[in-house]
Amino acid sequence: MNNVLPSPFVIAEAGKCIGCKACELACFAVHNDHNGVVAAVGTVTVPVIPRLHVVRTESFTLPVQCRQCENAPCAEACPVQAIRREEGTMVIHEESCIGCKGCAMACPFGAISLNKAFSNGKVVPQIQLKERQHNAMVRSAKVIAYKCDLCRTRDHKDGAMGNVPACVEVCPVGALSLVHPDTSVSRSRTAAAMRL
Repeated sequence: MNNVLPSPFVIAEAGKCIGCKACELACFAVHNDHNGVVAAVGTVTVPVIPRLHVVRTESFTLPVQCRQCENAPCAEACPVQAIRREEGTMVIHEESCIGCKGCAMACPFGAISLNKAFSNGKVVPQIQLKERQHNAMVRSAKVIAYKCDLCRTRDHKDGAMGNVPACVEVCPVGALSLVHPDTSVSRSRTAAAMRL
């Protein structure tokens, strides 16, 4: 039996989302202010790499992001244990990630993406892997997995609820909410009992 307590996660209301991508930009800014990448945003060499992605279809627009699964198939698929639960949040240890794509294939929500690693505005080279470019062997860019970690290292606090992810805070239409399963289930049960 799984003894992991339900983790909070961000949920989006498709009917409210306008596809402005403010959530993507806020996510990127929070996770990259420490490594010099934010100053180079929008340049050709440093793309915006958020940990959630807004998806548009004909009928709705919605951000796709990690649901912090209790059984975490992404962690099970990682051969180097780079994905771990820490303080109730599934976290990718980027320095350990080998870019094998196992976690992305295992994620039932399609919430994990693999992109080049950047540090101080420059691509991080892969140590053991080289590729041929213009008749010379050069180090390939290190590719690592990215996913929502609920902005767990963010300083901003919201009282008793703890950290509020940047995407939830900046959404101009309130389409994103941080859901605490224990609290939400309790509220649902209370509301159902009140209707009796």
